[in-house]
Amino acid sequence: MPLEWKPRGDVLLRDPAAVYEVMRKRRLPRDREVFSALLLDAKNRLVRAVTVSVGTLTASLVHPREVFKAAIRHSAASIILVHNHPSGDPTPSREDIEVTERLVEVGKVLGIELLDHVILGSNGRFESLRETGYF
Repeated sequence: MPLEWKPRGDVLLRDPAAVYEVMRKRRLPRDREVFSALLLDAKNRLVRAVTVSVGTLTASLVHPREVFKAAIRHSAASIILVHNHPSGDPTPSREDIEVTERLVEVGKVLGIELLDHVILGSNGRFESLRETGYF
């Protein structure tokens, strides 16, 4: 699994379903969480995707410095966070919500908006923290 990859052609990310489709093709491991940042231009086109952290079966360590480092390096206008839950249940944990709130604040300071945080489950299930009102 590459740590950083560029999409082929224009990939517009308008909603969580589009995020799911992009990440579904990445074949994430089922035995550990993988936390990624999707870097977008001003028109919400995917510029690059970066693996920020590879964790354990139930957690991954995420630090704002690592999340925004690539966004700054590639001049991203905004980002979408995405990670998988190996359990198959995309319901956000308390830790998922807390890290998202922290990253929203860091993004405001840096001028790089966090548009969404999508959690991937199994069997086509996913949950958007923005759509469910967590931020």
